[in-house]
Amino acid sequence: MRGAVLYAPGDVRFEERDDPKIINPTDAIIRTAATCVCGSDLWDYRGINPVDQPAPFGHEYVGVVEEVGSDVHTIKPGQFVIGSFFASDNTCANCKNGYQTNCLHREFVGAEGCQAEKIRIPLADGTLVATPEQPAEEHITGLLACSDVMGTGWYAAVAAEVKPGDTVAVVGDGAVGLCAVIAAKELGAGRIIAMSRHEPRQKLAREFGATDIVVERGDDGIAHIKELTGGIGADRVLECVGTAQSMQQALRSTRPGGNVGFVGVPHGVAIDGEELFYSHVGLRGGPAPVREFLPDLIDRVLSGRITPGKVFDLVLPLEEVAEGYRAMDERRAIKTLLRP
Repeated sequence: MRGAVLYAPGDVRFEERDDPKIINPTDAIIRTAATCVCGSDLWDYRGINPVDQPAPFGHEYVGVVEEVGSDVHTIKPGQFVIGSFFASDNTCANCKNGYQTNCLHREFVGAEGCQAEKIRIPLADGTLVATPEQPAEEHITGLLACSDVMGTGWYAAVAAEVKPGDTVAVVGDGAVGLCAVIAAKELGAGRIIAMSRHEPRQKLAREFGATDIVVERGDDGIAHIKELTGGIGADRVLECVGTAQSMQQALRSTRPGGNVGFVGVPHGVAIDGEELFYSHVGLRGGPAPVREFLPDLIDRVLSGRITPGKVFDLVLPLEEVAEGYRAMDERRAIKTLLRP
């Protein structure tokens, strides 16, 4: 098969790789129907995370099951499936508590690279969710979004405890931030403030449910949110970037007694304990337990209630994966969809 390999910062190649094989009896092999480039992939692509040796890349996927191991019982060849970026057994105590990305037996699915024609999925019964039937073409992009960015945006809203009528601010206008707008609306937020300086992303945020746009960042952005909320801050703030500035902006934009849900992978983030103590702001986040939300999100996509696939504004054949990275790195694309 062929797939993407990251050799060094800025150097993604599409090349022949060994076909994946069943290693453990709980594995499944799927043929990829669609994959994509994630904003978190750019940390490695830009050299912010170290790249020590060539590595298969990508962790988002949907596809058709080709083969299953002898201990796989609920997933069958021929089914169309969606799964999380972390494999989980979905039976351990952490999984039962809704935190499958902290499964006691978790494995990172992206370790073997999902930007490829075929993928091995560990712990298939606990990781994959099958659709009732082969989905219509127009639903595939939305289902792919559920494998990460929609599930991650949803978790940001759940972690912040968004409730009906809340005023919610979303820090970040990438695919996760835009999906967080969808999640806030679905959970009943009365007002949704999207922080964005980019007109196409602002337009999509409004389409997804944003009622206000704040273009400023840092102290000016915080001041604008305070101005919009009677001087106290938003009830819930969803942090979807992962930088020191975005986290500070989130914490300081939240009212006393409010909550921050943070899902941007932190880079250089340090939280002042004394400031947090006196803010009365709650803080919860981490890698989204996408598997917890998949059945519900799949239903919402298939019913047409949500359309997270609209975050894909660039579609390329998988063999042009390098251009997909360049486009996102240069902010010419929100999110690149790759079709084998």
